[in-house]
Amino acid sequence: MADRTDDRPLIIIPGDPNPFEREGRNHEGKGDREEEFHIPTRLPLLPIRDIVVFPFMIVPLFVGRDSSIKAVDESLSQDRMIMLATQKDSMIEDPSPEDIYSVGTVAMIMRMLKLPDGRIKILVQGLTKARIRDYVSTDPFYVVDVEVIREKEPSEPTIRDMALSRSVREGLEKIISLGKNIPPDMAVVVNNLDDMGKIADLVASNLGLSPDVAQEILETVDPSARLEKVAHALMKEIELLTVQQQIKEEAREEMGRMQREYFLREQLKAIQKELGEGDDREEEIEEFRQKIKKARMPKEVRKEAEKQLNRLARMMSDSAEATVVRTYLEWLTELPWKKESKDRLDIEKAKEILDEDHYDLEKVKDRILEHLSVMKLRGNKSRGPILCFVGPPGVGKTSLGKSIARAMNRSFVRASLGGLRDEAEIRGHRRTYIGAMPGKIIQGIKQAKTRNPVFMLDEIDKLSSDFRGDPSSALLEALDPEQNSQFVDHYLGVPFDLSKVMFICTANVVHTIPAPLLDRMEVIELPGYTEEDKVEIAKKYLIPRQIEENGLKPEDITFSHGAIVEIIRHYTMEAGLRNLEREISSICRKHARALAEGKKGPFRVTSKNVSKFLGPPKYQPEMDKPSDGDKGVALGLAWTPTGGDVIQIETIVTKGKGKLSLTGQLGDIMKESAMAALDYIRTITDKLGIKEDFYYNNDIHIHVPSGAIPKDGPSAGITIAVSIISALTGVPARKDVAMTGEITLSGRVLPIGGLREKALAAKRMGIKHVIIPERNTPDLQEMPKEVKKEVTFHPVKHLDEVLEIAFEKPPRKPVRRRRKKEE
Repeated sequence: MADRTDDRPLIIIPGDPNPFEREGRNHEGKGDREEEFHIPTRLPLLPIRDIVVFPFMIVPLFVGRDSSIKAVDESLSQDRMIMLATQKDSMIEDPSPEDIYSVGTVAMIMRMLKLPDGRIKILVQGLTKARIRDYVSTDPFYVVDVEVIREKEPSEPTIRDMALSRSVREGLEKIISLGKNIPPDMAVVVNNLDDMGKIADLVASNLGLSPDVAQEILETVDPSARLEKVAHALMKEIELLTVQQQIKEEAREEMGRMQREYFLREQLKAIQKELGEGDDREEEIEEFRQKIKKARMPKEVRKEAEKQLNRLARMMSDSAEATVVRTYLEWLTELPWKKESKDRLDIEKAKEILDEDHYDLEKVKDRILEHLSVMKLRGNKSRGPILCFVGPPGVGKTSLGKSIARAMNRSFVRASLGGLRDEAEIRGHRRTYIGAMPGKIIQGIKQAKTRNPVFMLDEIDKLSSDFRGDPSSALLEALDPEQNSQFVDHYLGVPFDLSKVMFICTANVVHTIPAPLLDRMEVIELPGYTEEDKVEIAKKYLIPRQIEENGLKPEDITFSHGAIVEIIRHYTMEAGLRNLEREISSICRKHARALAEGKKGPFRVTSKNVSKFLGPPKYQPEMDKPSDGDKGVALGLAWTPTGGDVIQIETIVTKGKGKLSLTGQLGDIMKESAMAALDYIRTITDKLGIKEDFYYNNDIHIHVPSGAIPKDGPSAGITIAVSIISALTGVPARKDVAMTGEITLSGRVLPIGGLREKALAAKRMGIKHVIIPERNTPDLQEMPKEVKKEVTFHPVKHLDEVLEIAFEKPPRKPVRRRRKKEE
């Protein structure tokens, strides 16, 4: 192989008696190019790359291939002439004849030097252009038949030729003035030449052209055409040098200031070194180098870290870019690339911890234990679905994740996704932005300090999106077991393995979770607690925790059973436990103040003195029920993200023109249910004893109290129908009956969701009878025993069955009396 060195090529100029003396070099031998050479027709071939050798050009070449060394030896043993031809692809180590240009230069080897590494360095002088006619031999080196390319005799130059020559001469002077590395006397030599071909070759050999462009010029036989191509290349070089000069001028002032600061800092470092204060920069670089070694990064990550460290070492320490690189290296070195905690997959121990931390929730605990059992049997290679805990606030979703982490002996980390809109919050910001940081996933991994934590993604149902991207789509890669082993954060720019992380999600509702994200999860519902559950949880968990957190001792304060029930019934209205714990904490704080003021305990909280600490009751369930004589009022059951609730639907009928009014911040679905209920009632006026034209002579106003709270959903259909019928017939509905179900135009009752939460709300309000769709009957199997004991469920298929239960005396038209009256 032959390659070009960094040495400037020596140009042999016709008529120059000794180019070596002109260039300040020594040469043994003749330097007069006017001497005639006899060119053999068969020569050894030396393939070269990254350079095209022109006639009159002397250049040093390194030769390393065995075949090329043998070709050089053969040339030296004969007449020292050799054929030089450029490779088409410089990356090919062993070029075939098809990989070598056919046009090259016959050169003479002027000098040869053997190097210690086995290579040789030769100095060659281009003599004349030649074309390879045939490859005579390919082993042990290439031997070719060559044909010297003769240019036509120079004729009287035309006006165009003279213009080209002048343009090239002026262009050469221009690029020399712009700082091109060309001998200053080259312009003088070119100005004294008349042969256009020699001018073209001389200028082309000094422009530093790419091999493809230089080869094209070399192969052009016509001197005028060759000179024209050189002129184009020269103009392009002038443009590049001009722009480069402008950039240098623009940067000179800034560089001057930075250079001055650099020298001042170097002087400061020298002074500090003399004072024995040490070199903080070198210490920082070495510290990073040691951190990279200890981080046990994957190969590609370590390569990137070392690359950035080398950049930092070349930068000024106080520059803005150095701060960015320094922060990036800190993130890379502090992430747990290989560090992980050892799992403790003891199923009995895990069950003990779950029972210790949470009351009831048997179905949820069983599913968690099944998940851990699969991980134990598969040796931590399980790729099951992501667990997603769904339920109202305060039912223990987050604390379940903490218990799982404690049972598995893993780190626990939590990231809240509520209201997240920017995709970069998940994938990270690119380092080109000011203040860029990794996303929440990588931040959580760094916080956990292990690569296999229990990672809880809270409130995944409250993700949003805008012009900055869709965070839910960014989560797909992190939560997909098939992809997350190569998760790439935009800030890091290198893959991080998330396959060891146990992701757990939480949500209040399912329908707002994006479908592709929900497809990767297994939903585990955590329903609300019954009153009995709340009492037990308060005794075992909430009260002891609040006593400790408020600086009290167990012997300082006690809560009676009646006090706990009083707080649950009259001071909280929720499916979870947050407000209950908040009220207990309020009572504990008041007693902590009493102790701090010198009062002596112990204190006892009973049902009679709860109001002393918490004020008047906030909720009066019995007072919220309609009275026995209320007409047009029906009780419905609604589901909310915070649990079930009992709502009253009121209807009044006034004289008018058939106008239907709906108030109480009702959503579109509830409005549609009201219209469907009213249209069905119009079809059964004969059964109800209502005039057929009631709709045209009366206005109907339907209202749901608590107008400030938006309400929507199809499950109020039968409740609206009962309320309208009660108002039209004047027959009051039962106050101990609540109902839920969707109604159709034919009167059929369709199933609903959230039955458990609705039933718990009915029990809290003291309602004894609940009407439900018959297709919801299977849901009663998972209904708590305490609810079944106090509430009677009535499955129905049609609105006619609802009327039989919702009224003491169902409104009907007395058919027989009507016939007698007509007779």
